Amino acid sequence: MEQKMATGRRKKAVARVIVRPGSGKFTVNKRDITEFFGLGTLIKIAKQPLTLTQTEEKYDVIVNVYGGGTTGQAGAIRQGLARALVMTEPALKPEIKKAGYLTRDSRMVERKKYGLKKARRAPQFSKR
Repeated sequence: MEQKMATGRRKKAVARVIVRPGSGKFTVNKRDITEFFGLGTLIKIAKQPLTLTQTEEKYDVIVNVYGGGTTGQAGAIRQGLARALVMTEPALKPEIKKAGYLTRDSRMVERKKYGLKKARRAPQFSKR
């Protein structure tokens, strides 16, 4: 079984994920995942497909991620990792699909409109 590559996206973040047989090493932008993401919740989000399929110790994961913020990047890594796992082991697809990790989260930031302070936030109203 050789390495497989997949792409994940969320908001403005794009993650290129490579999965290869190994000992469970998780590298993001040439740094360890715990060093890259300070928060444990983001690490947990990024590793969800591995946790779900109980394959944390089976594969080495190498990720190149750019764009967006930390939450978007964690979501992009999750989708890319899920896609790569399905490519390596097609038998895992029903389980991963049921969890919703293969679905692209299409929600984007709404644009700011003129006359408003933000996308929907209107200036404060005062009678006098």
